[in-house]
Amino acid sequence: MHILLTYDIVNTKNRTKIATLLEGFGLRVNYSVFELDIKKKKLDKLLANIKQLCDKDDSVRVYVFDRDSMEKSFELLGRSKPFTKVSGYVD
Repeated sequence: MHILLTYDIVNTKNRTKIATLLEGFGLRVNYSVFELDIKKKKLDKLLANIKQLCDKDDSVRVYVFDRDSMEKSFELLGRSKPFTKVSGYVD
């Protein structure tokens, strides 16, 4: 599944831990935005780990893209296309 995960984490230590965790599963496309190409079971485990690092004022959003949405997605400024596998992805 293609996932766009965004977060706004107040605590710097927890934010760093979450970013490090996500870097093992996908591509960081902005400071707090990651593209993930991940299976449902791995996603569930990843989200459980992230949830443990979150406080009540934090925000984590997960957007799931279907095939039609992926075909319409594009990169405006010439970087790699969205969800293009590059080094850093873990299958």
